[in-house]
Amino acid sequence: MISVRDIKVVFGRGTPLQKQALNGVSLTIEQGSFVTVIGSNGAGKSTLLGVLAGDVIPSEGQVLIGKNEVTRRSTAARAGLVARVFQDPLTGSCGSLSIEENLALAARRGEKRGLAPALGGKRRDTFKERIAELNLGLENRLKDRMDLLSGGQRQAVSLVMATLSGSEVLLLDEHTAALDPGMAEFVMNLTQKIVTERKLTTMMVTHSMRQALDYGHRTIMLHGGEIVLDVAGDNRKNLQVEDLIAMFRKMRGQTLDDDALLIG
Repeated sequence: MISVRDIKVVFGRGTPLQKQALNGVSLTIEQGSFVTVIGSNGAGKSTLLGVLAGDVIPSEGQVLIGKNEVTRRSTAARAGLVARVFQDPLTGSCGSLSIEENLALAARRGEKRGLAPALGGKRRDTFKERIAELNLGLENRLKDRMDLLSGGQRQAVSLVMATLSGSEVLLLDEHTAALDPGMAEFVMNLTQKIVTERKLTTMMVTHSMRQALDYGHRTIMLHGGEIVLDVAGDNRKNLQVEDLIAMFRKMRGQTLDDDALLIG
């Protein structure tokens, strides 16, 4: 479960560049729910993920993950509670380490590190089994460096990495935006499978209106650092991409620039 209460974030306070990134956002996401988040550039989408992950400490408000009050905890201090997959396939993993070494690090996320070996026979078998589920043939390449993988392969492995430590919250920050359409669809189908099977509480930021409606249980729209749309159930099922575009235009009071909204 995720709960944020009256979250406010101000960047550059007291400077000419001061910006209110989030303005009193309150939101509760039930355990196992998959929420998609949309909004134009600068709406506060990535800032909200940063608040949940610990990268951004809010100026005001409270953040709960499960029964844990984590508002002022660092990213490292909440690493065992929250897993994240980034837009850039090179972020969130170490290219100079092998696939299995990256998996070993991910499996120990949020734990104290000792001098015991990170990899053993049993752990390697587990990693091989989990990677084999991707159907990409990577189970035979566990000793290959991560930077030898394509962007799509790396994002697929990153999704597995995000589930190894037992975190119940998964944050997806436009994790298919840098992929070609075919691989983006593959990664999204994989995402849906992993989230459903592992009952992960998931928040996915996307610029794709199609993804926002096709995946998950609920869609939230941010604008000017505030939630301006929150739909689920039949209300969401009845929405079309064109409806979301119309809402964006109404909020902005103008026709959107081509790069502000991706229908894909």
